[in-house]
Amino acid sequence: MASIIRLYVDHQLGAGQSVPLDRDQAHYLFVVMRKGIGELVEVFNGQDGEWLGRIVQANKKTGILLCEKQSKQLMMPRDLWLIFAPIKKARTDFIVEKATEMGVAQIMPVQTDFTNSERIRADRLQNHVVEAAEQCGGTFVPKVLELQKLSRLLDTWSDRQIMFCDEELIGQPITLPEIQGPWAVLIGPEGGFSPAERARLNAMLQGHPVPLGPRVLRSETAVVAALTLWQTRIGDWR
Repeated sequence: MASIIRLYVDHQLGAGQSVPLDRDQAHYLFVVMRKGIGELVEVFNGQDGEWLGRIVQANKKTGILLCEKQSKQLMMPRDLWLIFAPIKKARTDFIVEKATEMGVAQIMPVQTDFTNSERIRADRLQNHVVEAAEQCGGTFVPKVLELQKLSRLLDTWSDRQIMFCDEELIGQPITLPEIQGPWAVLIGPEGGFSPAERARLNAMLQGHPVPLGPRVLRSETAVVAALTLWQTRIGDWR
């Protein structure tokens, strides 16, 4: 039996609710995947869980689904932010996709002293987040914020704990306190944190520097490693 297609929709979901499809979704379902009236699709909107929707109207440019029953409750992630310095386009895409799969609540690109990439398109990255949520079976869609300076973000920092990955600690043991509540994971740029940034982070009461093993990792690998560490120590994998 073929797996049911999952779609993110920007529309309220509930029993008996009709859900209009946009042009791209209609093309994908009815032209690419050759689905037709009467077939089922799994839909979610990041708020109402996942629902089984039956196709009741279909053409190349539009379509309508009718919600029949809820198949999954909304699964909220832990209150975890991923903060990272953007890198090359394809590798930044990889970061936001994997962060979504691994259960972050918000994705925050930042410009550090050594960040090479000074521009991102948050709307394009948000589309990658949606695609990742569709593929991994998640029902929550994290928000991608616009690029901001790390220094400015830290100027308004609250009591959220922050785990920052420091390549200067390679070879040292990992010490990460199991403090419950909101957290952030911070990954620096390919050139690492500047001395001023490292000093500021180490001076924060909420700051928790950690190494990520005995080798220097590429930024996108560091994101996966850091989120795995946090999820197994503090998050919802235990």
